This record gives sequence, structure tokens and C-alpha cells, in this order.
Amino acid sequence: MPKKETTPSRPRLLLLDGHSLAYRAFYALKDAGLTTTDGQHTEAVYGFTSMLINVLRDEKPTHVAVCFDRSEPTFRHESYQQYKANRQETPEDFRGQVSLIFEVLDALRLPYLSLPGYEADDLIATLAHRASAEGMDVLIVTGDRDALQLVDDRVTLLMTRRGISDMTRFDPPAVVEKYGLTPVQYPDFAALRGDPSDNLPSIPGVGEKTAAKWVREFGSLTALVDRVDEVKGKVGDRLREHLAQVIHNRQLTELRRDVPLEAEVTALTMGRWDRDEIHKLFDSLQFRVLRDRLYQSIGTAEPEAEAGFEVELVEPAEGGLGDWLAGAPAGRVGLAVRCAHGSGTGSVESLAVALPPDAEGRRRAAHLDPAALGEADDAALRRWLADESVPKAVHDVKGPLLSLWAHGLDLRGVTCDTALAAYLAMPGQRSFPLDDLVLRYLQRELRAETDAGGQAALFDDPADNAGEELAVRAEAVRELADALEAYLEPRGGIRLLREVELPLVRVLAELERAGIAADRDHLTGLEAEFGAAVKQAVEEAHRVVGEQFNLGSPKQLQEILFVRLGLPKTKKIKTGYTTDADALATLATQTDNELPTILLRHRDQTKLRTTVEGLIKEIADDGRIHTTYNQIIAATGRLSSEKPNLQNIPIRTGEGRRIREGFVVGEGFDCLLTADYSQIELRIMAHLSGDASLIAAFESGHDFHQATAARVFDLPPEQVDGGLRARIKAMNYGLAYGLSDFGLSGQLGIPVAEARALKDEYFQEFGGVRDYLGAIVTQARHDGYTETILGRRRYLPDLTSDNRQRREMAERMALNAPIQGSAADIIKVAMLNVHRALRDQGLRSRMLLQVHDELVFEVAPGEVEQVRELVVREMGAAYRLRVPLDVSVGVGRTWQDAGH
Repeated sequence: MPKKETTPSRPRLLLLDGHSLAYRAFYALKDAGLTTTDGQHTEAVYGFTSMLINVLRDEKPTHVAVCFDRSEPTFRHESYQQYKANRQETPEDFRGQVSLIFEVLDALRLPYLSLPGYEADDLIATLAHRASAEGMDVLIVTGDRDALQLVDDRVTLLMTRRGISDMTRFDPPAVVEKYGLTPVQYPDFAALRGDPSDNLPSIPGVGEKTAAKWVREFGSLTALVDRVDEVKGKVGDRLREHLAQVIHNRQLTELRRDVPLEAEVTALTMGRWDRDEIHKLFDSLQFRVLRDRLYQSIGTAEPEAEAGFEVELVEPAEGGLGDWLAGAPAGRVGLAVRCAHGSGTGSVESLAVALPPDAEGRRRAAHLDPAALGEADDAALRRWLADESVPKAVHDVKGPLLSLWAHGLDLRGVTCDTALAAYLAMPGQRSFPLDDLVLRYLQRELRAETDAGGQAALFDDPADNAGEELAVRAEAVRELADALEAYLEPRGGIRLLREVELPLVRVLAELERAGIAADRDHLTGLEAEFGAAVKQAVEEAHRVVGEQFNLGSPKQLQEILFVRLGLPKTKKIKTGYTTDADALATLATQTDNELPTILLRHRDQTKLRTTVEGLIKEIADDGRIHTTYNQIIAATGRLSSEKPNLQNIPIRTGEGRRIREGFVVGEGFDCLLTADYSQIELRIMAHLSGDASLIAAFESGHDFHQATAARVFDLPPEQVDGGLRARIKAMNYGLAYGLSDFGLSGQLGIPVAEARALKDEYFQEFGGVRDYLGAIVTQARHDGYTETILGRRRYLPDLTSDNRQRREMAERMALNAPIQGSAADIIKVAMLNVHRALRDQGLRSRMLLQVHDELVFEVAPGEVEQVRELVVREMGAAYRLRVPLDVSVGVGRTWQDAGH
């Protein structure tokens, strides 16, 4: 976008066409997969907000307003019933995003306008006209070419070309250069050309070049009408035949400049931001990068944080580090670690220790290079870091802990991890950078305090600059820990932090350090096999079609499937008709053509090959794969893994099981042991609902799904066939995720009415479940959050949203969060219990992986029965439910062999 960096000499009003820009943003980002972890589509609101930030930054308007269309008919519809009648129905994924844009504008204190009977263009034209009369410059941002008629010496247009970042600036000379017409002539040209987007008819055989030539030749449409007989040939005959239509078009393309708006242009200004409101909204939309850009690019009406952190950087005397640490004032110490190659991947480069304030209020910190310490100081640092009795605060402690281990140091006594604490306070946020947290909770900048002249007041020696940043981080973490704990205390999060999440960090770090052995030869063989299957699928597809094409190109697939082969059309999308997996599966059942099945096989094999390739790349020099566990990502409390993502390996397919065969027992150990909870989420449902029939089904001794089906259909368990069991299994699991009648019908392939009847039958038997599900949403709407069995909260402000889509999504989350979150709590407690028991019994066997509800262990020689008994006991005792926790165990040389 062209930039104007200079501050305007006179007031400038920025006017934005809200719906036009939102639609363009939606379609520009349609394939970017922009959804929150809760499933809310954000393409339109993300693109619009990004564009808004850019234009506010670059254009520096003094006044601003966003204009929106309304759903009611306008005066144009009254004049021409077919006006915009060809518009496609609003895409389902777009629905609700305009209301999110309203929320963004509310948070930014930006005025937005609409008026029944008028389009956004008319409001923009009116405001531009008024602003010009007030002596203001005007900048209009839109994707609608009708706005070209508004351009004059005071009004400039920014027209979106592709997407929402590529824009063209139009002043009067630029309009003439582009169209060969003046802005005043543009609506005459548009009337002659017609407008398919507005369903305004064109003159047959008359295109843009002819329409523009007529306007240039005659000067205006009025003159053309007066001299219409001068136009020769067939186009002249067509013009005269459609002249009434052209004149009507001209009336419709004229933008109204007299809309009865009450708003005064001088009052259209940006208000004072509420930083916390912006944080909450952008957190819920998961727009952290956009929020950072907003703060960096645009000064707010609210004063930015002016204070940094006061900390005195000191250098303990050689050999005196132990005395300096021992003489620290009582209280928690802040610790920051800088690693040579990033946290957890290299040894410690340096660390900073920030002490509590002394009696005079001085805050002191030391910057230390462990590799440069003398013997006495090195020993003192080692003792101090490992001292459980010294309370310490660290930000995102797992990475520093792994790096300290790599340096031969240990770290104990951490009483607050500020990233973990922030995660419990704001579980909907996906990242927790320290600078953002200190600004939010301490209203401070992450920098050293400066003097009146803006210079660093405490670090005069340039040699100290290396330690300044780290010392400030250590002090910031120390102070932030207190603020976050004060926030969590009334919300019940302190116990969860100290008794579950913090102790778990060390367990996860040990799992990452241990890794799991991999059979490179097996995985390499699989990679070749899947690669060959991909190649075969490509060749088969080319054979069926009779020519070569790119199986990964949606455009080519659309041409082949729906034009060349004439297969039934699928769901309409912007680029034609969808060729996603669901669409291909439907085509495979609807037609005899084998291509859809081949394409599905190609995608499956490609995904498998990619998975195996990723695993091979992650095999370390020790022959093991070391995944990284994310403890602060999922709002429900579940752990996730990356590099590689071990939760992504399919377990219900033959190919997925073969991939698991590539994970093997390591040298010096006898076997792998796996243990997982059977139907843990359904057991939690029985516990939370207290439904007597559901509890009885668990206690019956029969297969649970068979037992519940027997109750629903009033049959002996032995008469429940596979079909009935499958229906009730879908119901059992679906209810915990807010499964709708429509969703159940899709899962089972039955009509919606039949699915509704099945749901009614289910609830007749399990009324306690029905009552619980209703009550949990009602309570969450009242409280604003849900809670797990250990008090983990998930905040759901959208339960009271006016946006139906967001409200229903929040209701589904309210149903699921207590159940899935409680399952996450239980497996975490189980991990702590098992880890402690293995240590207390002095066993060499160790835990290697956590994948959803499953734990994987590497068992030392002669310990298998001890470990089996220990794991079943400790996992089963993780939490006392109304129905017992059932633990299944398997043993084998590979992860797959150890399955059960």
C-alpha cells in the first residue's frame, strides 16, 4: 500500500467501507485456515483488522469512521427489485464475523455507522461531502469502484485490488490515467457498462471500452442521450433500444450525498483505549501478532507505560558469590537464563539473579557466566540453584531447566513459573511473552528504568549491556510472579499451579531428555513404501483421466472432476467447487468413477509419507526421538507435543500401527509398557452427572457401549448387535462434545429426525446426563467460566454474545471443557504419582511419553511386573470418581506390540 508518512497539515477524515473490506478479507484469506482453537473462523476479522492497523499507521488520520451496509432493503431495491438479486448467499464461515469486527472497533474506540434504507457507499459519500465543506481532507478505503465518483481535490480513494493489502491510490489525475475519464464522468460510464455485481444490466455487445469512448466523446451521459442518434451502427441501435435501462442504471449508480445522518464529522474521532479490553478480545481471537503490531504502530489515547524496572547490577567479589546469595533479603528470587542455542537446546550462556528489595528498597541483581566462575563460586551457584528452600521465580521454566541440565546444573525451589501462572489466568491465550505480561499486570515496560534525559540510569559501563537485559528480565519475573499469584488466588488457581502444573514441568523435562528409541531402518522402509504408494496413485489417476495432471492442484481437479468427467457438483466455494476429502468421499459413493477413491488414497499415502519423513528427521544422534511437550497451549489443560507431534500418529489404521512399530525399546532396557485409561471421559461424565443408570452401566461388567445400548433399546446385552452399539457409542462420546442432532445424523448416516429420536431415547434412560448438560451451560453462562474437578477454569464470555454462532460455539465448549479438562487433570496427576513412585522404589524403569490418555514406559530388566503393578495402582488412584478408573496395560518390544 502506498504510504504517506507526513502528518496532515489539516484534519483528515478516514472513511472505510466495512462490508466491502470484510468480504475481500474473507476471500483473500479463505484458504489460510484462520480459525481459533475453538473453531471460530476469523479470516474476515483478521484481514480487516490487519488492514485497519496498516491504514491508521500509514495515513495518520485525525478523524475516522467505518460504514456498514444493513440487511434491510434500500431505496435502490424499491426502485429496482432485481438490485443485487444475483448475489450469492452469505458463506456460512463468514456469518458472525462482521459482529466480531464490531467488537474490534468497539475495543479500539472507533466509530462505525449504518442506516436503514442506505448502503455504506451512501454514508461515505455523505460524510465525505460534509467533511469537504468543513475544510477537511478525506481518504476513502473500499473495494467498490462506484466510490471513484467521489474523488476530487479534497477526496482521495484507496481501492483494494487483490486481497486487502494491495491498494491503489486515486486522486483526480490517477482516475483519468486509469480510466480515461474524470471522477464526475465515472457514474455515466458505469451506467453504460452495467454492473454484474449489483445485477445492473449491460447493453448487449457494449463493453467497457465502448462505454468509456462514448463518455469521452460526448462528455456526459446527458449529452449522449441528447445526441443518441449520432451513434452509428449496431451498437447505436442497441444503445437506443436500452436507453431507458441505461438512464435507470445511472440513477442507481449515483451515490447519495444527503443521507440524514445525525453524526457530525468533527465528532468522528478515535477514543481512549482500554488496554485490558483489547487484550481480552485479541486473546479470544488469538491475534497476538496483530495486537503487537497495533501497539507498535499506533499510539493510543491512553498513556503508554512509562516506567521500566529499577535494578542495580552488582558484581559479587571473586569467591564471594556464596556469601552474596546467602545474604539475600528474605523473599522470592527472580531468575533468568540465556542459552547458547535457545532454551533446552544448548548449554547456559549466562544467567541473572534478581534479589528481593533490601531494607532500603534497593533491588540488586547479578549477571553470571557459569563457565567463567572460579571453583568456589561455581560450587556456590550449584548449591544455590539446587536448594529447594530458596524460592525462585522463572519464566517458562522447562527450557531453562533443560539448558541447565545440559550444563551439569540442576534447578529446584521454583515456586512460580510466570508463563504457567499466566496460562492458568488466561487459558484462551496461546502465547505468553514476558514483555506482554509485565505490561498487562505491572503496567511497566520490559527495560531498565531511565533518567530524566532518557538515558539508562544504572548501567554506565557499555560492558554491562550484556547483563542489563537479563537482569531486567530476572527482576521483572520476580515482581510479575507476585502479581500473577495475587490474580490467581481468588480464582482458585494457586493450588493447581503449585501442586500440579509446576511439579509436572520437571517430569516433562525428563521425558523430553529421555526421548524414545527409533528404528531408523523400519521407518526408512515405510517412507519408501508410502512414497511408492503415492507414485502408484498418481499413475492410476493419470491412467483414468488419460493425461498427466497435478493431483495437488484444486484448480486442475475441479476441471477434471466436474468438467471433463462431469461428476456431480460439490459444495460451491469461491474458486469453484470443493475437492476436499469429504467431497471426494461423497463422490466416491455417488458415482462409479474410480478417480475420487484414487485421490483419497493419494492424500492418505502422502500424509503418511510426510509423517514418517518428519519422524526420521527428528531422530537425534543418540538414536532416539525427543519430542517437545507444550504445557501452555490447550485451553482445556491437555498437553500437546511438537517436533515431532506424536499425538498426530493414527492409531486406528493399519498404517498408523506400522508407524508405531518404528518406536522401540532402547538399549539396556527389556521392553516398552503402555498404560491408558479406558473410556475416561465417559467415566468423568458419569461422575459429574451422577446419573445412576450410567454408573450402573459401568458397574454391569458388560462392554460399556453394549450395556448403555441395552438400556436405551431395552434389550438383553447379548442381543445388542454391532449397529446398535455403534449408534450408542457415537451418542456416548458425542454428548461430551456438544453433538447436535445434525452432527449425530452425519456421524451415523441417518436422517436428522431419526438422530433426534435416538437422542430422546437416550435421555429417557439417562436423564441425569441430560440435566447435567443443561445445568453446566446455565451455570457457565452465570459464572462466565467452567471448572474441572481440580478447579481449572475456562473462561467463556461468548456464552452471552449476541452473535449466535459464537454463542453456540461457547455452549459446546462449556459442555466439553469440564470433561476434557478433568481428563487432562487426572492424567497429569497420574504422571506425577507414577514418576514419584518409580523414584521412591528405586526402579530404573522410566516414563517416556504421554499421548492423550496413554503413558509409555521403558522397563529395565527384571522390573516389568513391579512396573505393571505400580502403574495400574498409581494411575487408578489419581482421582476418586464415582466409578473406578480402569487402566489397561500392554507390554512389547515396540510401541505397537505394547498396545492393548
